[in-house]
Amino acid sequence: MQVILKKDVQNLGEAGDIVNVKDGYARNFLLPQNQAEIATDGALKNREQNLARIKAKQEKLHAEAVAKAEQLEKFGKLELSAKAGESGKLFGTITTKKLTEELQAKSGVEVDRKVVTLNAPINKIGEYTMLIKLTSKVKCEVPVVVTASEVVKEAVEEVEETIEE
Repeated sequence: MQVILKKDVQNLGEAGDIVNVKDGYARNFLLPQNQAEIATDGALKNREQNLARIKAKQEKLHAEAVAKAEQLEKFGKLELSAKAGESGKLFGTITTKKLTEELQAKSGVEVDRKVVTLNAPINKIGEYTMLIKLTSKVKCEVPVVVTASEVVKEAVEEVEETIEE
């Protein structure tokens, strides 16, 4: 089935593109999510009229994304501290939501948590890389350094000490 994309769809195309997709994908995902419309004769004529507007909007979004990426690269490292055990394991995992909140608080750049991916789950003290995909063409990496704000003696050792006494 041929559809016209209304929005950028990852691994498929950008807004305004005409793409061939399987019927089920179009019916069950793209059309209900309002990310595409069926490529009828009327829709194709309407696309031609709106193509300049769509391209201008894409250029504006691209320029904003490039500016945001430059701000993030100037920011440098994002340093976080969390409660950890003696072995360096954190009590809980640092989520993308927490990362984006800290990034906004420290750098002033607002990033949606859905565009953030991590190279590994952050559940230990150390250095990590946060990949931010602002658009399909604009990506930036922000290093994340996690340190221990408080080192808690692990419960297993405390139990062993009480048994010995």
